[in-house]
Amino acid sequence: MTSEPRQSQTRAPLAPPHAARPHLAQIAALAAGCLIYLLLAGYQLGLPGLHYDEAKEAGVNAVELLTGSPVTAFRGATVSLFGRQLPLMVQDYIGALNVYLALPLLALTGIGVPNLRSLALLTGLAALLLMERAISTWQRGGWAGGAAPGGAPTWAGVIAVWLLAASPSFVFWSRQGIFVTNLMQPLTWLCLWQGLRWLESGARRSLALCALGAGLALYAKLLALWVVGPFLVMLAMGWWARRRRGHAPAIQATTAGVALAALLAPLLPLIWFNLQTGGVWTTLAGNALQSYYGVDNRALLANGLARLDQLGQSLRGDHLWYLGGLYGNPLAPYLAALAIALGLMVQPRRLLPALALLAAALAASLATITGLFITHYALIQPLVIALAAGGLASWAEAGRVRRGVALVAVILWAALDLRATLLYHQALTRSGGLGSHSDASYHLAYTLRANGWSAPIALDWGIDAPVRYLSANSVRPIEIFGYESPAAPDP
Repeated sequence: MTSEPRQSQTRAPLAPPHAARPHLAQIAALAAGCLIYLLLAGYQLGLPGLHYDEAKEAGVNAVELLTGSPVTAFRGATVSLFGRQLPLMVQDYIGALNVYLALPLLALTGIGVPNLRSLALLTGLAALLLMERAISTWQRGGWAGGAAPGGAPTWAGVIAVWLLAASPSFVFWSRQGIFVTNLMQPLTWLCLWQGLRWLESGARRSLALCALGAGLALYAKLLALWVVGPFLVMLAMGWWARRRRGHAPAIQATTAGVALAALLAPLLPLIWFNLQTGGVWTTLAGNALQSYYGVDNRALLANGLARLDQLGQSLRGDHLWYLGGLYGNPLAPYLAALAIALGLMVQPRRLLPALALLAAALAASLATITGLFITHYALIQPLVIALAAGGLASWAEAGRVRRGVALVAVILWAALDLRATLLYHQALTRSGGLGSHSDASYHLAYTLRANGWSAPIALDWGIDAPVRYLSANSVRPIEIFGYESPAAPDP
């Protein structure tokens, strides 16, 4: 009588030698993509000229805090800390995060335009890295479950980084990131990454970080609700579906309490601001049916057609006229649609949740409290790129020929984007920026300061904040017009 050799019940099977090696190709490609982004977005960082929103939503308050000047807070709403009055918001729907993040950069490097834009540049880099983490978690099974947490970059994440690194929209929106509030991007991707990680690992810390990312993104700009809101709903639905199957992450009372506190803590300045001024509620309620710039929020079809056109423009990049020319990648929307379609053919369960998230975000964008501005799509364009990258990576897994097709699509897409971005840089060198992005504001501010004209009269929007920042708050224009309505003069 013979017996089978006894197997250890505790020892894990040995993994093949290649499984323990880091994915050096993906890591190297990811690093190269980030470097390309830094080179393209960091070149001639002082151009175009400083936009009003960059100065108003970060620069001016940061300079006032650094120089000890009285703070001109939005609607006068502040909180007192260590004897200083700190601004709570910079608009009714935009928090003061960029103000406080700019403080150490300006304190270390001085007051200047490239100095201020370094914050936006680093914010774009953080968005790329957190996007890769979210996509890689999703690709390993964050929606469907069954994957181990953590791990090296996936090719889907790397492809997305490469496509965004050369994208004219992403590059030039990131350079002037305060203008489009690109701070929403990394915070939203943090929310998505940690939410998916919580689903796959059950780690309580991931749920808390997901909630914190959501709260910070909403405080950065309420527009983040377009993506954060649907994602949190989908996350709850995913958890409920797993609970019915018996393998959902456990949620204890303390876990839920910590997550709720992490969500609400970043929103306390917004809540306190609204209690002081009523600004948030007034703006939301007063512009619910017709926006500040006259958009009819009930005209969903007309708004949808306008937004569809803007989505195509954000992918092509042919909307940055104020740089001195119009260039773009005409194939980008078609390549994105093809990539998503190919991915749905081979891995529908992997792509459908992300496609649903994109559809919900696009639907939310049909209504606005301001205008149908293409800059709003600074939040959505990376989501489209992520979905297309996931589709290409899924297609490439199905065989050598399909891998070749995916590689050609990525190279063609990135090359055409790179060409457009370089052409924009050439045009920007010649023009210095046009309209409200003109570098003429530099000469204006320096001339006013040199001649000691500390309180000139400003007859229109776009002058006050850039001049104040560029003169280190020594020139403070007096605006003699109002902001209540762009359609009628104020008293």
